[in-house]
Amino acid sequence: MNGSIRVSAKTVDDAITEAMIQLGVTSDRLEYEVIEKGSSGFLGIGIKQAVIEAKRKPEPVADGPEIQKKEEKPEIKHEPVKEIKKKEKVKKEIKGENDQLAKSSSVIPAKHDTELAVVKDETKKAVESFLGDTLKAMGMTVELKSEVDSDGALSVEMSGENMGILIGKRGQTLDALQYLANRVANKNQEGYVRVKLDTENYRSRREETLKNLAKNIAYKVKRSRRPVSLEPMNPYERRIIHAALQCDPYVTTHSEGEEPYRKVVITLKK
Repeated sequence: MNGSIRVSAKTVDDAITEAMIQLGVTSDRLEYEVIEKGSSGFLGIGIKQAVIEAKRKPEPVADGPEIQKKEEKPEIKHEPVKEIKKKEKVKKEIKGENDQLAKSSSVIPAKHDTELAVVKDETKKAVESFLGDTLKAMGMTVELKSEVDSDGALSVEMSGENMGILIGKRGQTLDALQYLANRVANKNQEGYVRVKLDTENYRSRREETLKNLAKNIAYKVKRSRRPVSLEPMNPYERRIIHAALQCDPYVTTHSEGEEPYRKVVITLKK
């Protein structure tokens, strides 16, 4: 496969997820071939990782007269009143995603939404104990490094082998574990404590991937003049897409559908 990458993980699904992150594409734009299905071995002996070879699918070619040699930027008439209304609409959309984010069990509310309590040593130990016991029950040996970050949240970095298992598809396993860790922390002391879990810099990589994806899809929308719907995302990830394209003068974004299948749609401004 020309222009392909080879990715290994504990399972084929984990390898596919990692390939999407590395290539910056959604599942419908990924083409892959399974090289090795992987094996869990017997009693932990003879474990083999799954291996796939993946690449981006070629971009579809638009039909008919819509194909142009050069991208022609749509003519935008700058009418102050309408532009102000459009900006207000975008701000309301992002605020709506922020409100859903604060209510979501799988993500962390923004700093200004909730005043954080000072993390006590007992709370830190309780969270570390919970994570240690949970990961041990999963048969994983993981090193935990905890500290209170600049936002006042308890940040826990996890490291070890086969950490793709803890990330899961689009970070769902990591988000679920983070939610439980937050529950443990807030049962242990008064006030609101925020816990952030990360491994192999996944949070930062995922955010960068979504920003690049947003820009690539926006370019596609400008070229084809057709709206594009992204895959379902949680409120936090949708907010990243909205923010990435907020200042683009030629496209607009909105969300459609019900949770957990709610997704962002990118359209050309009229």
